[in-house]
Amino acid sequence: MKRRFNPSTAVLPCPVILLSVAGSERPNIITISWVANVCSAPPTVVVGIRPTRHSHGLVTETGDFVVNIPSEEQLEKAVLCGTRSGRDHDKFTECGFTAVPGTKVKSPLIRECPVNIECVVQQTMKLGVHDLFIAEVVAVHIAESMLDERGRLDVSKLKPFTYVPLTGHYWSLGSLLK
Repeated sequence: MKRRFNPSTAVLPCPVILLSVAGSERPNIITISWVANVCSAPPTVVVGIRPTRHSHGLVTETGDFVVNIPSEEQLEKAVLCGTRSGRDHDKFTECGFTAVPGTKVKSPLIRECPVNIECVVQQTMKLGVHDLFIAEVVAVHIAESMLDERGRLDVSKLKPFTYVPLTGHYWSLGSLLK
């Protein structure tokens, strides 16, 4: 037997990313779990950001952003970046993160994150309380320490983590199944 619930954000797990974006005063970081790959050619991602968030205006103005994938060791910094507003806080300084210039975008990479994905916004869709930014991936950076002997990403070294919207908890990904 199953219990029926009201419609909600029930797809899981949701990746946790730190989205960095340039700003006129300073760059900002926002933690997002509403993110996904949506096309492979050209490589395209989507991120959902509420228009009330400081980063929404920065992404709209800049026209680009960087998807930074943190490791489990950066969980508390990810929580901080998701619970404080960049209007009032310099999250790079507060988290001890280093802003590194992008190679194809105006927005900075977060040096301490093992994976950085530079993205250029192609389209914005209004969807209720979130706007969906559809962006082409223009560059990907992976720390060499995260690569296996064949030069591919080793997820066990990366240790990404996920968010479960139904419970509000963060989870590690576990082990390779196949």
